[in-house]
Amino acid sequence: MAEVIIGENESFESALKRFTKRVQQDGILAEARRREHYEKPSVRRKKKAAAKRRKSKKASS
Repeated sequence: MAEVIIGENESFESALKRFTKRVQQDGILAEARRREHYEKPSVRRKKKAAAKRRKSKKASS
């Protein structure tokens, strides 16, 4: 869990900016989006293979 301690003379905006940066670095929102809907393992493998093919096709071009 991302946690930010606000300093004595720190503004709310700067604390919020630090919090959003921490959340981004921890990958919390990306993880929540990924887990929003259940994905069967077979579908996950197919997506991973398709991404691998796209990446190799892009690299060879």
